[in-house]
Amino acid sequence: MDLLTITRPDDWHLHLRDGEALRDVVLHTARRFGRAVIMPNLKPPVTTVSAALAYRSRIHAALPPDCNFTPLMALYLTDNTPITEVDRAADTDGIIGFKYYPAGATTNSDAGVTDLVRVYPVLERMEERGVPFLVHGEVTDSDVDVFDRERVFIERVAQPLVRRFPQLRLVFEHATTREAVQFVRAQGPKVAATLTPQHLLHNRTDMFRGGLRPHLYCLPVLKREHDREALLDAATSGSSKFFLGTDSAPHARHLKEHACGCAGVYSAHAGIELYAEAFAAVGKLDRLEGFASQFGADFYGLPHNTASLTLRRTDWSPPASYPFAGGELVPYRAGETIGWDIVSGVCT
Repeated sequence: MDLLTITRPDDWHLHLRDGEALRDVVLHTARRFGRAVIMPNLKPPVTTVSAALAYRSRIHAALPPDCNFTPLMALYLTDNTPITEVDRAADTDGIIGFKYYPAGATTNSDAGVTDLVRVYPVLERMEERGVPFLVHGEVTDSDVDVFDRERVFIERVAQPLVRRFPQLRLVFEHATTREAVQFVRAQGPKVAATLTPQHLLHNRTDMFRGGLRPHLYCLPVLKREHDREALLDAATSGSSKFFLGTDSAPHARHLKEHACGCAGVYSAHAGIELYAEAFAAVGKLDRLEGFASQFGADFYGLPHNTASLTLRRTDWSPPASYPFAGGELVPYRAGETIGWDIVSGVCT
């Protein structure tokens, strides 16, 4: 299969930043995806419906007027989120759910929740109103190895959480381990997971192949080969519990190639092409459409997109960098070869 046409896909986990940085990256996503869930970890974080709607307006303003792209906004959950904000979110078009960051887990997460017990009343209201809970599934305890944070989160947090709130719609964002796949598969239809391209295509050894590769550093960090294989099996299984979420996260080059480099892989420039490569590698291209274009929409109760997108098996190389907020950012696989390209996009 050298030509593949699918329903226009969606990205259910995306970072766009703001201001000039937003304007430099948003079109990469809009060319490929009909919708994207926009993460709220700005400075200051997007904690209210009014702030999310203002951010959404800035995203629209950064796009060409004929570009048919819908940003879906997540709110940043804090220890002080009021229950009334859950009701506002549930009653407002364009607000998709609340994002949980354990305090200190990743970029701009210092305002995150310090203990989920503090927000149990908010979670109860989210469960009642059917508002999705988007979870960064790691603990940040100093005694837990960085490669074990997700596994320990499942034991200490996720399993008790789904027992206490069995009707809460929960997305285990950017799952990275075999244990996360097993956890999601063991739950009912209220629990699903997003999977990133880098975690399907790489293991942790790749971060050190030929020297330290900072542009492969993300959080949650890449894991072992058996974890990558479990994630790829889940993505290509045809299970509706797993769907596309790039977690594309732009950072300026000098902040990645730094003594204390930022976590995040920028993949929006090839956001669907990379998944095609992963699915093709195991002979499962026929299952890409479900993963990319159907299962996420179904979980969130949204219609499938009506437009289509066509991919062609052909080699191309991303540039060494893209302009970014007055500097540059290095995209995933810069100067390397990607095996699939878009034949027809939606906006240019």
